[in-house]
Parts: sequence; C-alpha cells; structure tokens
Amino acid sequence: MFHAVSSLVQSPRSSQNQNDQHHPAPDRSTGQPSQRPSGRRDAFFDNAKFMAIVLVAVAHSWEPLKGDSRVLQAAYMVVYAFHMPAFIIVSGYFSRSFDAGPNRMKRLVTGVVVPYVVFETGYSLFKRYGDHSPGQELSLLDPYYLTWFLIALFIWRLTTPLWNALRHPLPVALGIAMLASVSPDIGDDLDLQRVLQFLPFFVLGLCLRAEHFRLVRRRSVRIAAVPVFMVSLAFAWWAVPRMNNAWFYHRDSAQELVAPWWVGPVMQLALFGCALVLTACFLSWVPGRTLWFTSLGAGTLYGYLLHGFLLKGAEYRGWFEYSWLHGPVGEIAVSLGIAVAVTLLCTSPVRWVFRGVIEPRMEWAFRKDPLRVARARGRVTSA
Repeated sequence: MFHAVSSLVQSPRSSQNQNDQHHPAPDRSTGQPSQRPSGRRDAFFDNAKFMAIVLVAVAHSWEPLKGDSRVLQAAYMVVYAFHMPAFIIVSGYFSRSFDAGPNRMKRLVTGVVVPYVVFETGYSLFKRYGDHSPGQELSLLDPYYLTWFLIALFIWRLTTPLWNALRHPLPVALGIAMLASVSPDIGDDLDLQRVLQFLPFFVLGLCLRAEHFRLVRRRSVRIAAVPVFMVSLAFAWWAVPRMNNAWFYHRDSAQELVAPWWVGPVMQLALFGCALVLTACFLSWVPGRTLWFTSLGAGTLYGYLLHGFLLKGAEYRGWFEYSWLHGPVGEIAVSLGIAVAVTLLCTSPVRWVFRGVIEPRMEWAFRKDPLRVARARGRVTSA
C-alpha cells in the first residue's frame, strides 16, 4: 500500500538531498512549520507512514471477517478508498528527485527489487506448503498478495524522469488509468492493471510540494475531516449491497467486473476524487511533532511485508473461523491485535533481523563510483 520511505518510500533524509532544505518541520509551540537542518527526518511523514501501515494491516485483517457485518464492510470500503492512494502519493512525493543515476538505481534494486524477489518467493512457498496448495505457482511475473506494490513502485520510479519532463503529467496519467480500466487484454503479468490504475496517485505525489501538505494540515481541514468521514461511512454503509468492492483494488477492467465499458473511466475519476478528499482528511489528522511511534515510520516496509505472513498463517490454520471473532468484540480484538503486531514489526530489533533481505547493502553487486573513489584517494593523499 504507500517505498513508504526507508520503508515503503525513500526516507526524507536520504531521498531528497539538498532539495529538501525547504521542507520545514512543524514547531511544537506554534504548530507552524519551522526551519530545520535538511539532515533531519520530518516527523510528519514518519507519523503518516506509520499510521498508514497500521490502517493497511487492520484493513487486511478485516477481509475474512467483514462478510458478517455491514458496518465492518462499510469501514472496509472507506479505508480501502484511501489507504493505498495515501501510501502511493507519499511514495511519489519522495521519488521526485529520482534521476536514474547509479546511486538511485542501486537503491532501487536493493530496496525494491530484492525484497520483491525474496517475498514473492516466500509468500508463494508459504501458500503452497502452509495452505497445502501444490498448484500455487512460483512466478516473479505474477505478484501474489501484497507484493504487487513493490513491482508497481519499481515501474513507477523508473518512469519518474518521464513524468518530470512532461508539461501536464497528471492528466496524462489519469488518461492512461482510464484506458487501462477498459482494457481486459492487459492480463495479469506484473499486475499491470494495478500499476496503471494507481499510476495517477504516484504522479500526483511527484507534482506536490511541501506547501501542499501544509495546506491540508490547517485546523479548518482537521475540523472538516470529521463530517467528511462520517458522511463517507454513511454512504459506504448504503453502498455495501450495491457496489462491488473490487473497484477499490484497481486490479480488473470494467469488463472483468461485469460492467459496461464506459463505467471503467467514470469509476476511475470518481474513485480518484474520493481518494484525494479522504487522503487530505487523513493527513490533516497526522501529528507533526515527534511522538512515541515516529521512529517506527522508518520501518514501515518491514511491517508491510511481514504482517502478511501473520494474517495468511492465521487464515491457513482456520483461526478466523472461530464464531466469536465474527462479532463486534472479536472484530475489535482482531483489529487491535494486528495493530500491535504491525507496530512490533516496525521496531528496531525486527529491522535488524530482516535487514539483510529487506534493505541489503549488496556492495559486491555494484561497481564503485569512480568519482567517490577518486575523492577518497585524494583525501588519503592529502592527509
């Protein structure tokens, strides 16, 4: 979902270099942006990433439970309307400086491609043997479960220089998404339907600047977010028996969802607008100061990639079939349990254990930068 930074997107410190000096952090006493050295992380974005990954994990835990509760189905629809768009927008925002240079490409391989290969293989084998599904194929061309986001991020980032060069990139991206929604022949390879249909959110992130995030963090927006979410929940409750949840996944064309072809482009625009409004409301509630969970924002990739094993393991063992889980108490217990679990998965000890497969250095696989080597030799000689 948002690679959410030092995780699902690049970190504010590592991805922007000198260009991030104009990204001020809020001052605790006034709540207004204050100037700070560019080497420090922005607490707002780390908080946003952590809160978003919790929403992603909780929404995933609702999947096997929501069939018995119209209220839970409505909450599921609202969360799915914006949680991945929010992740992707932030991913795009921190991909603005991607220029396909050697260092950027190295980070793209180690931070996106390698985790994709490892976890696509891991989840496929977990399905085959944990769920006794010998028919589960092991293919890097057909992303399974939540690994689609990594391959999508890889493609989006590779195309960043193109979007930065266009005069009006967002309308072009929206046009591509609308065309994809009426193109059932695209197929499932690399989950290209999702790649193309979610593309406008990434491109929007590329177009945003720090002042745009400050606009949605105003007090008036925070207040307005309350009735917006209440109306959204009410509308979702009404729409539960009338709307196919698959529209929110963006993985199928209109024809595959048994709808007239013209519904695809209309739904793309409607869902894009809804996602923007709800994402703005969500971001308005994100604290801008350093809190107990702020540091966990740097480990959201770990929470994202690892929490699926917990949920799939519970599903394979039939734990979601207990009747008491399909009531309000059980649904709340599951939500709190997975929220705590994904929080723990973002902590330093877990990151230390899994860093070798999620953020490997792999210096052996890349040529050394000749300029850096020359500078190092110059320093040694001068010393």
